[in-house]
Amino acid sequence: MLLVDDHELVRQGIAAMLAKADDLQIVGEARTGREAVEYARRELPDVILMDVRMPDMDGLEATKKIKEERPRTAVVMLTMHENPAYLREAVRAGAAGYLLKDVSREELIDAIRQVATGGAFIESQMLKGMLSEMKPQGPVPAAARNLTKREREILSLVAEGMSNREIAERLVLSPETVKSHVAAILEKLGVSDRTQAAIYAVRNGLVEGMTA
Repeated sequence: MLLVDDHELVRQGIAAMLAKADDLQIVGEARTGREAVEYARRELPDVILMDVRMPDMDGLEATKKIKEERPRTAVVMLTMHENPAYLREAVRAGAAGYLLKDVSREELIDAIRQVATGGAFIESQMLKGMLSEMKPQGPVPAAARNLTKREREILSLVAEGMSNREIAERLVLSPETVKSHVAAILEKLGVSDRTQAAIYAVRNGLVEGMTA
């Protein structure tokens, strides 16, 4: 995991919060968006906690560059204020979601673990609203054509903002089965999380246009 924030005290605080989580390892720290891009190239982190406002290059631009090079890296934005408009920009740039900087230790650790396994942090109605504004950008990519009928069905429900449990109930499957299908979808599409899978699906015409 990579920590990105221009304030050393913030980075130290986050590192201290994560110190006792044996399954989480910090591989580096960056002070600017440009440093974050360089660290991501070198250290290949699975998860990046990214500050929004930084000198040299802000978190949005850094996220966009990182996701272009390493789409399987999950990026979570850190912010002082809950801002739906900014969250939309962040998710479009490739973020899995966002966390407020006053998040508790338990919430932070849970968030990191979730995005590391394909989860995301964005409210379902906001996701649907974002997807309703998007249009297919071209022919279906070869990777998407490898999805099975069941995987495309599940992807459509992911794009509706449904959780694994909700999808399981809709399709009369076990949550574990749905989780396995979602993991296979992420692998085939080459994305890090379910939010980016939903955006990929709409942009590439894999699901019908959404309505907010």
